[in-house]
Amino acid sequence: MFRKIFIPLCLLVGFYATAQEEQEAAKPIPPAQSFVTRHQIQNGGQTVTFTATAAEHYLKNEEGEAVASIWAVAYTRNGVTNPATRPVTFVFNGGPGSASVLLHMGLLGPQLVKVPSDADADDGAAPYRLQTNQEGILDLTDLVFIDPVGTGYSWVVGKGKTEDYWGLMEDARSIAAFMRQWVTENNRWISPKYIAGESFGTTRAAAVANTLEGDGQDMALNGLILISQALDYAGSTSVHGNITSYLTYLPSMAATAWYHKKAGKGKTLEAFVQECRDFTYSTYAPALLKGNLLPPAEKQALAEKLAYFTGLDTPYILKSDLRVLIPRFQKQLLQDQGLAIGRLDGRFKGDESDDVAENPHLGDPASYQISSAYTAGLNHYLANSLQVRMDRPYLTDNGELANQWRWRTAPEGTYWEPMPVNTARMLGDTMRRNTDLKVLVASGYYDLICPFFDAEYTFNRNGIVTERVHFSYFEAGHMMYTHETDYQKLSRDIREFISNP
Repeated sequence: MFRKIFIPLCLLVGFYATAQEEQEAAKPIPPAQSFVTRHQIQNGGQTVTFTATAAEHYLKNEEGEAVASIWAVAYTRNGVTNPATRPVTFVFNGGPGSASVLLHMGLLGPQLVKVPSDADADDGAAPYRLQTNQEGILDLTDLVFIDPVGTGYSWVVGKGKTEDYWGLMEDARSIAAFMRQWVTENNRWISPKYIAGESFGTTRAAAVANTLEGDGQDMALNGLILISQALDYAGSTSVHGNITSYLTYLPSMAATAWYHKKAGKGKTLEAFVQECRDFTYSTYAPALLKGNLLPPAEKQALAEKLAYFTGLDTPYILKSDLRVLIPRFQKQLLQDQGLAIGRLDGRFKGDESDDVAENPHLGDPASYQISSAYTAGLNHYLANSLQVRMDRPYLTDNGELANQWRWRTAPEGTYWEPMPVNTARMLGDTMRRNTDLKVLVASGYYDLICPFFDAEYTFNRNGIVTERVHFSYFEAGHMMYTHETDYQKLSRDIREFISNP
């Protein structure tokens, strides 16, 4: 009798335990928050009155249940006679794991955080300086700043799971779904549409543009603004064995060495960089392909030439087997001064306690010397200008997301071998199906994480229609807009790009 009763009781207890776990796992679905304010700004020689809508937008599953909340800040111009024909630009940063804070508060938003333009000082502690974006483009286009799930105020709700969003294609599908939803809710299907992305945000932009062509809701884009592009990671991953990266990073090393007066004396930056480009194509690439077949005399000559371009010692380059990794370059270039240079921007310098470490151990000075200002500036702006009141912190960056990111491009259950991430082929295919899609590629000469030569290498391959690609170069790094002159130049370039479809 005991056994007959015990077994059903175990099943019953197990059932209730499972149900309880599922109930606990499902996150509550609070009402979507929305904060609407009205503003005025001078952009493009015009007085622009606009509405700022900072709001949560719920993505739903096939059953119509909310499973994720996307936080976005939209700036839409008031008094537009036919808003359906006014351009709208969707903006996001990269990471993966970064909110849209940098492009929002550094380049395109109505208010900007200002940090030392010449990378010669740390942002220090509060108070920080915010100023009106006089070079903005709100006279030309509405702007929608998007924070992907897990960043900013965006998160999963209800039965949603982070793994449904924390991956290359999962992320692209969620952003595409949000864009379609926003366009539908705001009656903007026939508006010209642009995406502006930075770093991994450019990887995402190519994937999103491709994704938007499917699902029975084909949405063709007019243009992509790719800031510090990272479409093919073979050219932006400085690790041994990746022969492409030795080539793509060399001109950026040369430019950075020129900036710090370690190379290229008496030459302009552009001339020195072009000299390095020519050397990379004609001499360095064939030499790397030869490997150990390279005769000693040629190896010595090559090391001397690499020293000429990089500002490093010839013996060090020989010990490196003619292959200098970027983290080592960061420590070696200014070793005589006891300084490590930045990765995101080689202009920045950090004073580290361990001068013989192989890699910078404090982190990237191009990041930690500006991040506090941007975080504080964004939080101040949301609370005071946009009147946002949320019950959780705004995550400008989420390391947990990055650590759990899924790079797999093939469906589960199908064969897949890990390869460098590459969405460039997606962009090439999309450009050939959409003959109006054009691309602006903005690159910093001193960017040591997404090198400018990699942009050239990538966009001259992968089926991309180069006649519709415009390259623009800046004397700064990854976030070139932190340099005042380049902020103005990039703003002008984007204005011209959108003004001339």
